[in-house]
Amino acid sequence: MGAIEDALAAIESLDEGEQFTYQAIADIYGAINLQLLGPHQEAELVKYIVGLTERGLLPTREMIQNFARGVVKKEVGNGWVTRFVERNKDQLITKWTARMDRNWHQADSEHKYSLY
Repeated sequence: MGAIEDALAAIESLDEGEQFTYQAIADIYGAINLQLLGPHQEAELVKYIVGLTERGLLPTREMIQNFARGVVKKEVGNGWVTRFVERNKDQLITKWTARMDRNWHQADSEHKYSLY
């Protein structure tokens, strides 16, 4: 079995009500979660980005990076943003389809964002 399967087996073998933390068991068995955000956190970030987009505030890659950094409290690389967008491409708009959209986005300013 792999590390994750071993950790899951250990959790399932615990007595009912026995105290444990997932992190402690993962550490014991070497089951490392390489994904930066958990599924719930990632779903909330997608929901937030979709909400911004619906209001006409198309977030840039840098903005997505900053949003994630605020959640995990550590540095987030450009590669993470690429993988995040790819994982959620069915829900996220990843490019501007018309020249007007690009021009409109470039016209955004910090002042306009501060009005919200």
